[in-house]
Amino acid sequence: MKVLLIEDDMSIFSLIAERFRQWNIDVVGPDNFHQVMATFVEEKPQLVLIDIQLPAFDGFHWCREIRTNSNVPILFLSSRDHPMDMVMAMQMGADDFVQKPFHMEVLIAKVQALLRRTYDYQETSQSESEHWCGTEINYDRALVQFQNKQVELTKNELFILKVLVKAKGQIVSRDDLMRKLWDDERFVNDNTLTVNVNRLRQRLEEIGLFDVIVTKKGLGYMAVSE
Repeated sequence: MKVLLIEDDMSIFSLIAERFRQWNIDVVGPDNFHQVMATFVEEKPQLVLIDIQLPAFDGFHWCREIRTNSNVPILFLSSRDHPMDMVMAMQMGADDFVQKPFHMEVLIAKVQALLRRTYDYQETSQSESEHWCGTEINYDRALVQFQNKQVELTKNELFILKVLVKAKGQIVSRDDLMRKLWDDERFVNDNTLTVNVNRLRQRLEEIGLFDVIVTKKGLGYMAVSE
């Protein structure tokens, strides 16, 4: 596995790179913070770690740029602790957010869970598709098609949709979703799940699917039946 670490603090970069290599994860970084996308295209990483405060353009900018080209999992690292920073990161397409200073064990656990969730899931879902509410969900290509329109989902959005659709007509609790998504809910901020579900709803609404994922207050979420 290869991780692109977009971090201008060389002490943090070196620490992460050294520890990740102990877990057989190679870490690369941009030589020029004006040309991050060139590094991304050249290195083809399996995961991206981004700081918010960077030279030239901030991490939100690079997250948007990467998301226009790829669904690679993205995890933000930041010393900024305002809740809106996390919300913005998720709205830009990030999969998770870790606040500095962080415990290296927590970061490694999050990265391993994200890599496992993304690539193990991808390998076991080849050519799998499903029909639901007039849509065709292509799990292999992370696409939802509805009435000649289609939308591409991130790995988290796709995973949440699959869990809810498999249990359509039944309530899936927030705790159950978090356990399925992150393997260990101790490392999950509750707001992260809310942002991911809201983002999934927005993506479905882009192709004309409204009110197909229902919030059951105090209980969880439900995908409507056919």
